[in-house]
Amino acid sequence: MSVPAPLASEARLIEIVFPDHTNHLGTLFGGQALAWMDKAAFVVATRYARRTVVTARSEQVDFRQPVRQGQLVELIARIVETGRSSMQVEVDLVAEDPLTGDARLCTRGRFVMIALDSHGQPTAVPPLATGPAD
Repeated sequence: MSVPAPLASEARLIEIVFPDHTNHLGTLFGGQALAWMDKAAFVVATRYARRTVVTARSEQVDFRQPVRQGQLVELIARIVETGRSSMQVEVDLVAEDPLTGDARLCTRGRFVMIALDSHGQPTAVPPLATGPAD
C-alpha cells in the first residue's frame, strides 16, 4: 500500500571525506563541499515540490572551518522561503570526528532552486508553512 509522504522541508545526507576529496593540506576541497551542499539542496527541494528542480543560484557560502580527511560530513538542508516557483534552501555542512563524536558547523550556504513542469518551464510550488495550524 502506497501512502503519500507529507511535504518535507528538511533533508539530511551523510558523506565521508576520503583522500580524493581533499587538497594537499588534507582538507576538503571547497568545490566538493559546494557539490555536496547543492545535492542536499536538490534533494530537499525535490521532495518538497515533488517536481523536477534545478539550481538557479548559490548565495553567501561561508567557509568557517576546514573539514579534514576521515571526518563524517552531515549536510542539513532546509527550505526557508518559497516564491511562486522558487525555493530558498539553507544548507549547513557539519563535520564530525567519527571516533569522538565531536561535531562543528564548518560551512553554511543558501541555494535558490526552481521547480519545473514537464516542459521545462518554472511552475508553482506549495507555500511554506510558517507554524502550527490554528
